Amino acid sequence: MSDEETQGQERDLGKRIASLIQSIGHGPRNQLSGEELGKLKAAMGRLDQMLKDAADADRQALREAAGRLDRLLGDLRKGKGATNHLRRRETAP
Repeated sequence: MSDEETQGQERDLGKRIASLIQSIGHGPRNQLSGEELGKLKAAMGRLDQMLKDAADADRQALREAAGRLDRLLGDLRKGKGATNHLRRRETAP
């Protein structure tokens, strides 16, 4: 998945969340039952965990990319060719 696709999905998710948050203020004020409140808290916990996991995955991907770049730049400083690190993907016609 490309960065543009990921950013597009994050933007869409952000818009949906913002829309839901805005709609909360426009609805009638009903008291939540204990069960409903529990469901909302559980959903909030799951959402928080999903966001944390996504941030951790992004951080890990950045660390790996930085490591590859460091190795590539180190090889270039030593006069080694970069073709070993940069491979073209062959695509079938």
